[in-house]
Amino acid sequence: MKLDAQFAGIPRPVLILGLAGLIPFVAGAVGGWLLIEPLNRAAQDMQVAYAALILSFLGAVHWGAALARPEGGRQWGWMAWSVTPALIAWIAIMPPAPTAIIILMAGFLATLAADIRAVQRGLLPRWYLALRRVLTPLVLICLGATLLRLA
Repeated sequence: MKLDAQFAGIPRPVLILGLAGLIPFVAGAVGGWLLIEPLNRAAQDMQVAYAALILSFLGAVHWGAALARPEGGRQWGWMAWSVTPALIAWIAIMPPAPTAIIILMAGFLATLAADIRAVQRGLLPRWYLALRRVLTPLVLICLGATLLRLA
């Protein structure tokens, strides 16, 4: 599949800002490998903090979509899910970096699964899933690189 085809339909500002949002993930991974102590640890810690923020943000997408489409009883489940990524992120920032990264990676995968389901149900636009299918693997690679460095 061509790269252009993967990005088809994604609004340009969303695509550009989404890709720019990868910068702290890449910086944390690269800094973790290339910088000397204690700067490498600072880069890794900043990556963990940023990942927690972004995971919370991804949950907020579902909150906003639920507010825009009130559906009675179904809204409760959707809104309950929407706060779950923030709770996962909160838990993730408590343990040391290796454990935090594993929790965050699981959170990003769970959120992607929820996004797939939301798009299948028509609750989120198809282009949003196309964006997540590009960004999430890159986020996981960056977090995985940091985890590998900490091993």
